[in-house]
Amino acid sequence: MIDCLPLFTACQRGLVEVERMPEPREFCQKLAQAALQGQPLGRSEALRVLRDPDLPLLTLLDAAFQVRKHHFGLGVRVHILNNVQNGLCPEDCNYCAQSTSSAGSVPVYRMKSDETILEEARRAHDSGAFRYCLVLSGRGPGEERLDHLASVVTRLKQSFPMEVCLSAGFIDAGQAARLKAAGLDRYNHNLNTSESRYGTICHTHTYADRLATLEAARSVGLEVCSGLIIGMGEEPDEVVEVALTLNRLDARSIPVNFYVHAPGSALGEQNRLTPEACLRALCLFRFLNPSAEIRAAGGREVNLRALESLALYPANSLFAEGYLNTGGHGADKTMQMIRDAGFTVERVDEQE
Repeated sequence: MIDCLPLFTACQRGLVEVERMPEPREFCQKLAQAALQGQPLGRSEALRVLRDPDLPLLTLLDAAFQVRKHHFGLGVRVHILNNVQNGLCPEDCNYCAQSTSSAGSVPVYRMKSDETILEEARRAHDSGAFRYCLVLSGRGPGEERLDHLASVVTRLKQSFPMEVCLSAGFIDAGQAARLKAAGLDRYNHNLNTSESRYGTICHTHTYADRLATLEAARSVGLEVCSGLIIGMGEEPDEVVEVALTLNRLDARSIPVNFYVHAPGSALGEQNRLTPEACLRALCLFRFLNPSAEIRAAGGREVNLRALESLALYPANSLFAEGYLNTGGHGADKTMQMIRDAGFTVERVDEQE
């Protein structure tokens, strides 16, 4: 049997210093200062952000806001997605309505015409979009399709003062270089979940495949846009793992999506999220990726509910309109929410 009396006596005499957990306000201020000074956050601290019910949500949001305001002021960047090709995907991601494993029915169409894409870009710009995001279903572009995408990107950049992001599946460094030369600003390829969980949501490609595409884009100077979907059964330490991986990749844009069941998708209903859990996750990503564009992305309307505008305290970016095969607030409603919360809509043409 271990004799605890000497230790107890030493503690009474002040000879043993017992580590004290910082009080909530002190702890949150420590998080903000570490992020502002570029100091890494420990895993235990990161997990406390997600797990500790004694950390008041408003105190946590205030700390995240200090970091967000330092890097982005009160500006909010609105992104509008254009689902330029839908369906026809050979991948079996079980959260997706377009997956081969989905029993749902989605519109199926091949790539929209250049004229349609340009007209929709004009409407996005006129709505106040900072960035126009082209999304194509499928595993990845062939050479002919890549040439076509490069030409569309060039026309978009010549026609509108908006940044352009492309999500077209797996690409290699050579393909990434061609898109960069065409004027592409960012390439999107979401990690979606942790490496340990990836095999439970998809079997037709791997987490390593996704990392390789992000490394290829980054290697030629394209900014990396990559995020995750929260609410698919992951544990808090897995969310921390993804946030740290995106920090290592220097992801400049991080869409934090919140799971919404698309009818027919194999993952099914989950109902795992609360507004507070979503906001804590956004704070975590701000602390771990202080200067990145953190986006309250797909599912924010459904999962944040009445607390939706509080997402702007850690996040400096939102999607407007739709999220591929699920709906979202229209641009007008999104812009109104931003202004009502005391923030401003940031535009590329106003920066010049």
